[in-house]
Amino acid sequence: MENEIVKQEKWYQSMTVKMILLGFLGLMLLIPLLLITDVIRERSRNAETARTEIGNLWAGAQTVTGPVLNVPGTKVISGDGQYVTTTMHILPDDLKITGRLMPEKRYRGIYETVVYDSDIQMTGSFSIAGYEHLNDYIYDWGQAYISIGVSDNKGIRDKVEMNFNKAVIIAQPGAGQTDLFEKGISFPTAIDPGVPGNFNGNFSINLGLRGSSNISFSPVGKTTEVSLASEWDAPSFMGTFLPAERDVKEDGFTARWVVTHLNRSFPQVWTGKSYTPSDDAFGVDLILQADHYTKAERSAKYGLLFIALTFLVLIIIEIRSKERIHIFYYLLVSLALILFFSLLTSLSELVGFNAAYLISSVATIGLLSAFFRSLLKKGWIVLVISGLLTILYVFIFVLLALKDYAFLAGNIGLFVLLAALMMVSARYRLFKE
Repeated sequence: MENEIVKQEKWYQSMTVKMILLGFLGLMLLIPLLLITDVIRERSRNAETARTEIGNLWAGAQTVTGPVLNVPGTKVISGDGQYVTTTMHILPDDLKITGRLMPEKRYRGIYETVVYDSDIQMTGSFSIAGYEHLNDYIYDWGQAYISIGVSDNKGIRDKVEMNFNKAVIIAQPGAGQTDLFEKGISFPTAIDPGVPGNFNGNFSINLGLRGSSNISFSPVGKTTEVSLASEWDAPSFMGTFLPAERDVKEDGFTARWVVTHLNRSFPQVWTGKSYTPSDDAFGVDLILQADHYTKAERSAKYGLLFIALTFLVLIIIEIRSKERIHIFYYLLVSLALILFFSLLTSLSELVGFNAAYLISSVATIGLLSAFFRSLLKKGWIVLVISGLLTILYVFIFVLLALKDYAFLAGNIGLFVLLAALMMVSARYRLFKE
């Protein structure tokens, strides 16, 4: 009977059984890790909602398309006088856009976004020679108009005037038609194509435009040149074309695009809704450098790695030092490691990701060091655990900073760690028969 009790005690104290229980515990801890990840995503969605609300009040992301010369036309299709109508769209021979962006941060509660004001100058020229009877339509040049597509008219600042065909024309609200874009402004431009001397295709437009997050331009010119400048130091160039020249410094950026008609997916002139020039738009996104929600979510994905490595070190310490750590204490340690990610997310909303990571990691390491100091008798064990956690937190921070090379660096780090554990376990023969 006494032997049976001894065997039963040894069975419960078996390291193999303990490792199985710890493995099951680790899997169960995936549940709170997933819950924290859901909370991070929810906070990120709240931030995006706040940015959208600010954009709705100020003005949304802007895509500028144009200017485009539009001429309504008709064509008789039967002997009884039935006809169809269309609109011919003529793009500029050359288009030069120069813009200056004046960004600022706006807040709604603890959430922030970037809005901007801009001054945009457009110059170029149109040519109408050879388009008088395109596709057998009869065009009413007296009803011609020039339109500019703007994603959010709410962002148009002050009145807009165009110098064209020896006249100054004031912009009218609306795009005139929806063949090319849904929203925008238009300039009535009566043209007499029969008298070449009466047509001067050169134009110039000054446009004050507000928006949020990003601004894009469609390459409607046969040659389109766009130059942008801003004091924002974190631009992300986006769209179909990248800048031919760019210079990003701490005090701002400059960028220049050059796109020809051979680079884009639409012709110089067409009728109806055949093409959408905004599909080839390009521009710049004024990003916030500290996207702490993305970093917090990425760090939470390493949560199980934190727990597994800490468990392994504690098991090795148990075997080498003969100290026994109850599985309940393993659970408390795991909860402290998991709480780190929640603390990181909440602090990063207020002080930024880097500062939040430092505060959260120091607090977690300090808590666990104090806990093991009171739990275990040997001071070197506390030093080993504190050192491991410090290395682990630094390693994860480096992975988050590397971005593109994080996957490679993470695999190299894990390989080195596995090799070290294999050598330690083999050298000291941790598990003996």
